[in-house]
Amino acid sequence: MESQLIISVGREFGSAGHEIAEELAKHYGIDLLDHNLLDEIAMEKQVDSESLKNHDEKHKNKLFHRTVRGFSSSPEENVSLLQFQYLRNKASKGDSFVVVGRCSESVLKEYDCMISIFVLGDRDTKRQRIMELYDLNEQMADRFMTEKDMKRKHYHNSYCEGKWGDSRNYGLSINSSTLGVEKTVKLLVDYIDMMRECKKNK
Repeated sequence: MESQLIISVGREFGSAGHEIAEELAKHYGIDLLDHNLLDEIAMEKQVDSESLKNHDEKHKNKLFHRTVRGFSSSPEENVSLLQFQYLRNKASKGDSFVVVGRCSESVLKEYDCMISIFVLGDRDTKRQRIMELYDLNEQMADRFMTEKDMKRKHYHNSYCEGKWGDSRNYGLSINSSTLGVEKTVKLLVDYIDMMRECKKNK
């Protein structure tokens, strides 16, 4: 029986981090958790998934929320905490999966089977990718990239001690612009396999 494997993928916007996560999930034959995670939670809690997605990966406003008996007045925080608990539950059951974002490198750090990766990229390469994916001009793509990364940074840093994108908080940080998506995936597979072997032989 294959040992449990959890791969956490943090990413800069435009770095192809999500595509890389998809390829890793395919390679290992395990689930990919991203926005679909909220669909699962919505089914469990019997609530509308769209209402959860409206607050997905958004930072909590420390000025205008308070917590009473474990419940927060911030819908953003409640949605985040639901996701964190869902991830912990899956991990504790022994499930293997790839998870994109959602502070997973921090939320699941107690699990030795978790391998964390952060995907970054050169600004020019990311800009070009965003222009092609979203049919934007150069200026709009630059603005979109800056806004998305700022939101991810604020979200992550409002829940985690470690800073978003700081290489010290991840097992491996990799620039996907250097090798391209396909070769980056191959390199990551080699790294993951090597890490699993090392952990097995501890």
